[in-house]
Amino acid sequence: MVNRTRITEEFCKLVSIDSASFKEREMADVLKKYLTELGFLVTEDNAYEHYDSNTGNIYGFLQGALPGDPVLFSAHMDTVEPGSGKKAVVSEDGTITSDGNTVLGADDLSGVVAILEALRTIKEKGLPHRSIEVLFTIAEEVYIRGSEVFDYSIIKAKEAYVLDLSGPVGTAALKAPTLVSFTAKFTGKAAHAGFAPEQGIHAIAVAAEAITSIRQGRIDDETTVNVGIIEGGLARNIVPENCCLKGEIRSLSHEKTLSESGQIKEIFEHTAKKHGADIEFETSFGCIAYEINKEEEVVKRFEAACLALGIKTDYIATFGGSDNNNFVRNGITGIVIACGMNEVHSCHEYTHIDELERCSNITLTLMTC
Repeated sequence: MVNRTRITEEFCKLVSIDSASFKEREMADVLKKYLTELGFLVTEDNAYEHYDSNTGNIYGFLQGALPGDPVLFSAHMDTVEPGSGKKAVVSEDGTITSDGNTVLGADDLSGVVAILEALRTIKEKGLPHRSIEVLFTIAEEVYIRGSEVFDYSIIKAKEAYVLDLSGPVGTAALKAPTLVSFTAKFTGKAAHAGFAPEQGIHAIAVAAEAITSIRQGRIDDETTVNVGIIEGGLARNIVPENCCLKGEIRSLSHEKTLSESGQIKEIFEHTAKKHGADIEFETSFGCIAYEINKEEEVVKRFEAACLALGIKTDYIATFGGSDNNNFVRNGITGIVIACGMNEVHSCHEYTHIDELERCSNITLTLMTC
């Protein structure tokens, strides 16, 4: 159905374009050109005005002849670091990796390529299709910032397929977490570490005690907590006055995320007060949890497409956020589908031509049924 050689060549071409979060300009220009050539009405929004960026989200609409509401297909343009100077290496068995010095960028170029190949096949073969909307977003990797500021009044679709998931093609995530980031700034009192340490209040020690007083790791089947950054101190011979902790809470239950955040704040404040230190505790939402019922039409259509192609389906919950979290918040019933990315966010990231082809065929079937 789709063109395997073209998929491979397109993927390798896009990999060579640097597209770190908030630096997606070149990628956006290429994708705007492609969508225009495919007959889409294309616009770029002003997401860049909200951030230190020069690129907006790319939206396209293509009128279809088949009945039914438009369907939205989405993937993100940005990659994590290290992502400068990426090179795709295609092995004889069809595996595609980077040269080992960078990420590959299959997250999320595998999704981008599947959408493009499905659209090219439709145009090439003159296939009838539903009205199609495409959204290529910026800054997904930094807590879905691009889709957060998108104007959803533009979207006509009620259903969405977000191509941005690891695992075998045929897998779809129907449930995703709330993610809360927290920052705790402990302020103690500086003193000379040799002459008068007892006159100081050791902010790092207070923060360390606070960390050991909270639950970390997997709290339960639905919830995780992690402190990932500790910053503090000025010199070896100064009792540190300041220490900053940064962490996150994820849970498939929105209520559990809020509860855990409240408990952490209470423990941190108690520990600071115990030692005479001050504390500032701030939180922000990275995404909001959702769950899509298997009986929703968006799931049934995915199941039918995979069945028609002989691809086994598997429905999961994911602890990763995606643009779909923002779609659901804005009244669009979406699911996230696997698109051939593996070991993402590492220099060991890889994809396989077979998986790129399968995902392209699923996307094509969803557009034409």
